[in-house]
Amino acid sequence: MFDTMTGVKLIGGFCGTLLVFLLGAWAAEELYHVGEVAHGDEEVHQAYTIPVPEDGAAAPEEDAVPFEEVFAAADPGAGERVFAKCRACHQLEPGANATGPTLYDVVGRAVDSIDGYAYSGALEEVADVWDPGHLNGFLENPRGYAPGTKMSFAGLPDVEDRANLIAWLETNPGG
Repeated sequence: MFDTMTGVKLIGGFCGTLLVFLLGAWAAEELYHVGEVAHGDEEVHQAYTIPVPEDGAAAPEEDAVPFEEVFAAADPGAGERVFAKCRACHQLEPGANATGPTLYDVVGRAVDSIDGYAYSGALEEVADVWDPGHLNGFLENPRGYAPGTKMSFAGLPDVEDRANLIAWLETNPGG
């Protein structure tokens, strides 16, 4: 059933198919070749470019409004809406610890002072009292402000959200 002629036919079929593909590739190259310099061989000017300083210096940042000014104009009502992000781990009732310690009367309270909550000790390294400035820094980036903290929250990047939340916690210690 399988003789020498069958093997020659199989090898001839593969060689013929390879020849057709090679000729097709050559024909496509001849049809779509764009001249002596092929596409991609030269640098082409882009339609829209963004100028970047050559010396490695960053562009000057816009002047940010100091936290104190934002805090002075804070809206406690908006802070209550921001607290929804905190509610998953924190309670407002005195002594009601959850994943995080209670936030009852937190503004002005000593750091790591809630009995019955196992703190990491990282907060004591950076602050003594939870004043608005320390709360702002901590809420912006908890792990960056107090490396080693147990708080896994990524932070609130918007300064107005932080100011509104702190104002709400200050005016409504128990919610």
